[in-house]
Amino acid sequence: MNIIGRVTKDAQVRTLSNSKQVVNFSVATNDSYRNKAGERIDQTTYFDCAYWISPKVAGILTKGTLVELTGRVSARAWTGNNGEAHAGLNFNTSQIKTHGGGKKLETVQTTTGTTTDKPENDLPF
Repeated sequence: MNIIGRVTKDAQVRTLSNSKQVVNFSVATNDSYRNKAGERIDQTTYFDCAYWISPKVAGILTKGTLVELTGRVSARAWTGNNGEAHAGLNFNTSQIKTHGGGKKLETVQTTTGTTTDKPENDLPF
């Protein structure tokens, strides 16, 4: 499954008891539609995400960054301390593609320039 959304807070790296590291972050996706009365309805869905491949990715998963994620979604349900039922969506991410929007990503993009070795009058065909 693919989802596109914005990171809701800076990612955190957790080290588990078996010394494995996981990057945890949350993503919000937005959707809108018109109901039968013609009113526009906006919906926001939140996903709790986990990325197991490399903890280095946490540096670019900052609040506000637009990301495209590939992975598997699963639902979870639990009962809170007050006895109230809760539900949430988990997304085990296998691939992350950033589309900009985060503070650290913008800094990286502005410090890397592009150079071309072609003369200006060289045609591409």
